Amino acid sequence: MPQSPLHPRPPVPELLLSDPDVLRDPFTAYGRAREESPVVHLAAPGFGGMWALTRHADARAFLGDPRFGIRTDSFLRPDVPEDCVPYMRTMAEMNGPEHLRLRRLVAPAFSARRAAAFRPRIEATVDRLLDDLAATASHQDDTADLVADFALRLPMEVICEWVGIAEEDRPHWREAGATIAAGAGPQFAAAIPGIIRGAQRAVARRRTELTDTAPATGPTDLLTDLIRAQDEDGDRLTDTEMVTLIWHIVLAGQSPTPLVANAVDALLAHPGQLAALRADPSLLPGAVEELTRWAGPTLLSIPRYASEDTDLHGVRIPKGAAVTALVAAANRDPRAFPAPDRLDVRRPAPATPHLGFGHGPHFCLGASVARVQTEAALAAVVRRFPRLARAGDARRALDPGTWRLESLPVRL
Repeated sequence: MPQSPLHPRPPVPELLLSDPDVLRDPFTAYGRAREESPVVHLAAPGFGGMWALTRHADARAFLGDPRFGIRTDSFLRPDVPEDCVPYMRTMAEMNGPEHLRLRRLVAPAFSARRAAAFRPRIEATVDRLLDDLAATASHQDDTADLVADFALRLPMEVICEWVGIAEEDRPHWREAGATIAAGAGPQFAAAIPGIIRGAQRAVARRRTELTDTAPATGPTDLLTDLIRAQDEDGDRLTDTEMVTLIWHIVLAGQSPTPLVANAVDALLAHPGQLAALRADPSLLPGAVEELTRWAGPTLLSIPRYASEDTDLHGVRIPKGAAVTALVAAANRDPRAFPAPDRLDVRRPAPATPHLGFGHGPHFCLGASVARVQTEAALAAVVRRFPRLARAGDARRALDPGTWRLESLPVRL
């Protein structure tokens, strides 16, 4: 990276993202880097590299700093059919007033109050899937895979209920959503048109239903809220914006899969913490926050790009350079959390929250429903399976960006 001879770049640690030690235990590797320097450089074979902020206060400030923006052209994927391109640019790839306009229109539909009102329907979905899990285990020596048989299925079921997808359309969404959750590749591209067409059908169907029927009583689904949403100036979402938002929810809404699996895995590794939750279920809301901090799936934030030459702790960041927040390091920063490497479901709410759902303009829109979903899942698992134990070794994906399990064999 170019530097001025009058202002040489101070030495900073460099982390190789493909290093097996980093992949197997990013919390230790990133924690060591955090204590060595507030800024590190991340690299990987075939990857240009980027700067990363390691400490909580710096990472939090960075995520709200207007000098660093999301790249706005990342939706242009060569493997996506041309007719899909107008629907590919999501809120996650917008900045400034453009992002703020959409956020203001849709935020009420994602409020904590709405998520709380939706809780009974989430709990019913959780119980139904745990019935299936128990039935599967009964045919397999009382064992099952908590990831494949529960955690991987839960988010799609909740999303379909939350969004308002018609029952007859859900099998297609489950199939395409599972493909998308598995990651990039030819199957990923092939699934996108089906997801977009499904979103188009869902929007069109709900518009017709709202025209032909009387207003519903009780909690409404997301499609109903978005179709009715407008700001005080009369601004509304266009159909393209609405279809894009719905399809993006399918993608982003898979995040509770690794969070639920990681949480159960962490509790099984800390039987005292699991016993505390069994003895006092009122600890669950705080436990979800603590588990998100301690074992959340997000290791790195989505990269931001410097809009101008910038200095971060004496490190020159040129215009256009990629910068990320090292969430796995920031969430265990002793400057923000006492005894941060200890999992403690009784931990008092910290003065500054964890960064598991981000911060600033791009704070996770679905954080409220993810919290309710995770809490409902853990509450039901703890209540229904008092003898829950491991039935083999868990298998974790070697993914530099996400801390996630591929399987978690359990005995019920």
